Amino acid sequence: MPDISIGIGLSADPSAVIGYPASRSGATVLELGNEARVRGGTTIYLGSRIGARFNTGHNVVIREQCSIGDDVSVWSNSVIDYSCRIGNGVKIHSNCYVAQYTEIEDGAFLAPGVTIANDLYPGQEASAELMSGPWIGAGAQVGVNVTILPYVRIGAGSLIGAGAVVVADVPEGAVVYGNPARVRGRVSDLTAIERRVEAVGASASRFRRTASDHPVSAR
Repeated sequence: MPDISIGIGLSADPSAVIGYPASRSGATVLELGNEARVRGGTTIYLGSRIGARFNTGHNVVIREQCSIGDDVSVWSNSVIDYSCRIGNGVKIHSNCYVAQYTEIEDGAFLAPGVTIANDLYPGQEASAELMSGPWIGAGAQVGVNVTILPYVRIGAGSLIGAGAVVVADVPEGAVVYGNPARVRGRVSDLTAIERRVEAVGASASRFRRTASDHPVSAR
């Protein structure tokens, strides 16, 4: 019989499934901490331990044998495959795939569309036996549509630019982008980039809609 432990204050939409049976042996226990918010279409398998204030978007899948810390958010249409370890305060945006055996440390952020791989030579039996996702360090920021290959270690506090394909280890605090991703600088030296962002923001502000401009709010 499954053993499901759910903390106080759960808010779950009717179409959410908490405790879906897993085919892997031994996945019969599910722990979900206090004050979870689980939105429609989300499926959480038996066999994982999830901390307090867990928050999902719609149509999220959390597979079995995962360990997930407190204050973790996983947004719409993202999949956390089995046997992943995710620390406290991690934010995983929409349409992300986190492959088996991935480790993500506290406070890391995955932007929309991040894809993580764990098999160096798909279809090869020997490779399947050695599958391992990457290790993503604390506070690392991974940009939109980044692909991270197996075994890669992404250093704490690093910044991965949008669209990068990360094939090698990233030093702590580094800025990397490109295909293949290469070190382009340090997060600590981003003053020039910050000025550029401010300039772009100022230029783009004239195109932004305010709430009163939106046709729905004007009704």
